[in-house]
Amino acid sequence: MAVYKVRSKAESYGHDVGILLIDCRTPFIPGDVGNASSYGYPVLYRTVPDVTLERLIEKGDLSLTEKVIEEARMLEAFGVTAITSDCGYMMHFQEQVAAAVKIPVMLSSLLQLPFIASLLGPEQAVGIVCANRKRLTSELLAKAYPAARIPVHVAGLETCPNFRGPILDETDTLNSDLIEAEVVATAEALCGDHPEIGAILLECSNLPPYAHAVQARTGRPVFDFLTMIDFVRSAGRRKPFSGNY
Repeated sequence: MAVYKVRSKAESYGHDVGILLIDCRTPFIPGDVGNASSYGYPVLYRTVPDVTLERLIEKGDLSLTEKVIEEARMLEAFGVTAITSDCGYMMHFQEQVAAAVKIPVMLSSLLQLPFIASLLGPEQAVGIVCANRKRLTSELLAKAYPAARIPVHVAGLETCPNFRGPILDETDTLNSDLIEAEVVATAEALCGDHPEIGAILLECSNLPPYAHAVQARTGRPVFDFLTMIDFVRSAGRRKPFSGNY
């Protein structure tokens, strides 16, 4: 029997990934980063007070940095192996949080851009479907993809009413079928305008439920928050192999 010691700040044990939630009220359906059933392993959530959609997406308010770091350190103290978030625009805090803790930090799905680009040929491009095109600035993209190897083309969902209502305006009802249609149409239009797109990245943490439909309609590989979280988690929880030889 192994020997175990108390973690001074832990309230519970066995969580693989810690997830920082922004301060919003949206229905988190299966497949959403905010729904615990989206994972085949235990996760732990912490809401960051005052990190609202307006202050994060509309303003990129860096005065919130210490609040984000405080909650990240709490997750680290609870024993998670990595920390993520539920908004791609949390990229604003990636560097600061990574410097403040000693475990891997992946606050934005956008961090996958260099990896995705490395999979594609020089004549191809990456397509991004995001929550708000205007707020996904070149400066924010450069934080995730500083040495751009191939082009990135971006389409936003901010004018799609079924997406905008529950996700951006925080209305209390979400129709996943209608949102799926909007997301698929946006991805198809993006690929139609830029046929050189070889892969698609869904920036928003509410979009993984629609990744399958996007892939089926566009024929492109689709990356999102969950592909990133699953990948990093697998590196932090390696298992011994067994079988026959």
